[in-house]
Amino acid sequence: MRSPGRPTANAREDRRRSWARIADGLSSEDATAACGVSTPVGSRWFREAGGMPPMPLATPCGRYLSFVEREEIALLKAENPGVPEISCRVGRDPWATSRELPRNSATRGRRLEYRASVAQWHA
Repeated sequence: MRSPGRPTANAREDRRRSWARIADGLSSEDATAACGVSTPVGSRWFREAGGMPPMPLATPCGRYLSFVEREEIALLKAENPGVPEISCRVGRDPWATSRELPRNSATRGRRLEYRASVAQWHA
């Protein structure tokens, strides 16, 4: 079981799945355990939200990039191809990639670097 204080790369999705299981009738402890999250973390999520889900329980539609897609964009960006090629390989429209890269890039060492984990956290 994971440490209660350690955030995961897909913590938001873990929360969404946990709340969906609570909506199905499971207790908060059973729901978080079924999602692979520790019981203290699940209890904290439930307590902090006041027993009501703080987000829509439906999974995001295809409009939004997933963490896997963002990681793939980051890996492809390191190879230095153009935006059209990255978009083609990820299977997204070029406008989505062209907006994603500058919006979620940070200055490190005088150049912009795209970080998938930071981009997912912002999303």
